[in-house]
Amino acid sequence: MVTSDPSTSSLDPLEGQFGHLTPEQDAKFVEFKAACEKDGVYQPGKARASLDDAALLRFLRARKFEVAGALKQLKDTETWRETNKLDELYDTFDVDAFEEARKVYHQWTGRRDISGHPVYVYEISHIKNHIASFEKSSKIVSSSASTDAAAPIPGKLRMLCALYENMAEFVLPLCNAVPGRPHPEKPVTATSHIVDVSGMGLMGYWNLKAHMQAASTLASTYYPETLDRVFLIGAPSFFPTVWSWIKRWFDPATTAKIFVLAPADVEPTLTKFMRKEDLPKRYGGELEWEYGMPPKVDGEIAKAVKALEADKPWVRGPLRWVAQPGGGANIVARGTVEGKPRNEVVGVLSGAT
Repeated sequence: MVTSDPSTSSLDPLEGQFGHLTPEQDAKFVEFKAACEKDGVYQPGKARASLDDAALLRFLRARKFEVAGALKQLKDTETWRETNKLDELYDTFDVDAFEEARKVYHQWTGRRDISGHPVYVYEISHIKNHIASFEKSSKIVSSSASTDAAAPIPGKLRMLCALYENMAEFVLPLCNAVPGRPHPEKPVTATSHIVDVSGMGLMGYWNLKAHMQAASTLASTYYPETLDRVFLIGAPSFFPTVWSWIKRWFDPATTAKIFVLAPADVEPTLTKFMRKEDLPKRYGGELEWEYGMPPKVDGEIAKAVKALEADKPWVRGPLRWVAQPGGGANIVARGTVEGKPRNEVVGVLSGAT
């Protein structure tokens, strides 16, 4: 069995983050931001939620503070977004189709780890149970924005793009706005994942190779440095073989963040990084949440954001975090219901006008 202990990892969660930059890194950030403004790829005060100073730093960190490389990746990302009309794709995604997408991908529990990162759960077995019927859904096809791209986003990745947009445009800025984490100077720009591979056979992994590679490339290319760590549980006895494949499928920066836990290590390891009340019961915690359920936000989020109380029904479909000129932010429901677009404020950050 392949096992690893994240508590002994050499990864420093504060390295290269605001408040912990070296003088050289700080100078590189100033240079990078100026270059972005000069090229018009970034306009202060006019950027979307996922393109602020914290996002710029993500691209710079992904390129090890090499300004030219980071600028190229950001420009390529913005071109890709414009070509494929990502904003339109997300804002017009059918609400029912969006909820179907959640059945086969990572799901936010509504909780955060001790460092403030949103906690996602991904039960891999649901891919094989739902992906075939999901990819045939006419709503997925109709939910794609029109595009002039020579190579538009493949249908099976459009749903993943919508979920990444939800993470970047809603979940991360929401978690970043909630006070109380240990290092408030460090923006919340990454997610923590529990990946459950229970019940997967050897061929199941191999059959998902192309899908997993495409998803990993999408994330590392267009949403860089949004992964804090992955706790992989339920690994079978043949997993060393699978691990040898995974190390070839994914880039080293990604595999360095994957920690494979033996059954006896699941609860003691996860509770080092998450409070028991924020960890689903299935994995040794106290949270009444199962894969497929909507997010169940914690008390701090409910207190900070009006209309997100845990006892209220979760708002389905795409959501956006929209900063307000006077401070604070609105949570706006987007997407379409029976072809009709939504643009409804469903939550307000305390203090927003």
